[in-house]
Amino acid sequence: MASVMGLLEAREAAARVRVDELRAEVERVMAELADAEVLLERRTIAIAELAEALAAPEPEAEEPVRPVSVPVVVKVPVAGSVVPLWREGLTAAALAPDYQRLVSVLEAEAGGAGLRAGELASRLGLERVPAKVEGVRSKAKRLVERGWLVEERPGVFTPRRAAG
Repeated sequence: MASVMGLLEAREAAARVRVDELRAEVERVMAELADAEVLLERRTIAIAELAEALAAPEPEAEEPVRPVSVPVVVKVPVAGSVVPLWREGLTAAALAPDYQRLVSVLEAEAGGAGLRAGELASRLGLERVPAKVEGVRSKAKRLVERGWLVEERPGVFTPRRAAG
């Protein structure tokens, strides 16, 4: 007959495994949600732009249309934009403002021990509530996936090391 303590330990181990599985699922769903929100925002903007363009009156062409030089558009990252893969020569300026702030906080961290999502949220001026912390964790994980940050220990984020 198994001991009561052994039975409780086995149940605890099973519960711990389930919690770990659910945490992994939450991270996956949060990343998927963020991507879906970006897509939704882009499509909403596209519909609004199209409606605006269709509603504008067409100019009457009295004179022949002359070619006009088109200025070069410099892309500025916007909130909700996709995080590009890190590559040599790419700076944090290529990231959306929220991601730039996150990277700069980690780069300013003296000692280089890294920060957990809760500490990052606090340093970013956010409330340390689960929703905000999970949002920061999701952004940090996305930056890790794309090479901007390193997660040497689970849940501890550091800036990528310069090659050299």
